Amino acid sequence: MKNIIETAVSAGTFKTLITAVTAAGLVDTLSGTGPFTVFAPNDDAFAKLPRETLDQVLADKEQLAKILTYHVVSGKKMAADIANITKAETLQGSDVTIDAMNGVKVNDAEVVTADIECSNGVIHAIDTVLIPK
Repeated sequence: MKNIIETAVSAGTFKTLITAVTAAGLVDTLSGTGPFTVFAPNDDAFAKLPRETLDQVLADKEQLAKILTYHVVSGKKMAADIANITKAETLQGSDVTIDAMNGVKVNDAEVVTADIECSNGVIHAIDTVLIPK
């Protein structure tokens, strides 16, 4: 089984996320033992951002790392686990809200593909980039 980074690369729908993770220096972290739960914005989610915003964030390694770690939760939380919680603390330090009443939403992002299992955790693909307050 592949780790989170290898799985995201082979999926082919997380190219912008992989570029951002690489720019932020987080490849080793997300390739590590974990386990981690990653709410991974797909390429369509990044396409919703204005190009200048994306370029600005990619150029600021510290801000980029804060945004990306806001998408990661410690532990392996499968969809069934997420359905029973209303918030989760991210590696960035802030909480994300979870709403499983009608599908699963993380803050304002909808989970479009759940339970992509990896050797060091799980990926849930989301349709919007999460921005910490």
